[in-house]
Amino acid sequence: MTIAGSIASFTDYISNERRYSPHTVAAYSTDLAEFSAFLSRCDIDDVPEVSTMEIREWQMELMSEGVKPRSVARKLASLRSWYKYLRRMKYVRGNPFANVSPPKLDKPLPIFFRESESEKIYDLPTPPDDDFAGNRDLLILQVFYETGMRRSELLTLKVSSFDFSARTVRVLGKRDKERIIPIEAELIKKVRHYLSLRERVEGLSTDRFFITPKGEALSIYQINRVVKGYMSQLSNANRISPHIFRHSFATHMLNEGADINAVKELLGHADLSATQIYTHVTREYLKETYRHAHPRASGR
Repeated sequence: MTIAGSIASFTDYISNERRYSPHTVAAYSTDLAEFSAFLSRCDIDDVPEVSTMEIREWQMELMSEGVKPRSVARKLASLRSWYKYLRRMKYVRGNPFANVSPPKLDKPLPIFFRESESEKIYDLPTPPDDDFAGNRDLLILQVFYETGMRRSELLTLKVSSFDFSARTVRVLGKRDKERIIPIEAELIKKVRHYLSLRERVEGLSTDRFFITPKGEALSIYQINRVVKGYMSQLSNANRISPHIFRHSFATHMLNEGADINAVKELLGHADLSATQIYTHVTREYLKETYRHAHPRASGR
């Protein structure tokens, strides 16, 4: 079977039988067209002639042209899907991809708010006592930053989650795993104040801790809007989301010398490797601080 014929057959299959979206079909078609052009330069016209060597050479050519590893990996995935289809249809035998490994992908470092940016949430104007939404929103920001909890965990907090005498909050994490996070006295005071306002809300219909002025549980969209509304004014981070507070919590704790195993437990990570990414963040932060602050640093 010819290369062109096999690609046409495959794209027809994913478009009409698998019902892939036009965008996905177009992406596969582009990747396969690029590989077909490469094979043409190698004087290869039929599918059975394709070997591991051609695939590796194409991969090296893409890398030498500056194509990012993630894009190369995606293109190879397109080729694998194409060849898997050809094998299923018995157009070819063997698997030239068996010994082809995708390029190693660098895991991007988490984005975080700088300490100076995070501290600005404590300098925001104090809302009037009767401003329920204003007091709630500032508390949301502070709970995120001081506990490092996930957005889903904050959304499912209940009044009973807080233990005022022990100064802790009980969080229900992934796979329904509970953990206890200590909270400081000032935050306890703000939680108590919010609860006094919450009790006055008419039509209260949920036991969730954070609610709307109408007594309903907050939604993901509303939480996102609160964080973006405030932090887009206080931070220069490339991306603003509730999860950035979690990254900030871990990074700032490690910057201040916290034990990585303790941070792991506070974040609710099942594996230490998930926490270790923040040690890379702190190293990069220290390098940047040195470059900008030390009088003998290069590039000043």
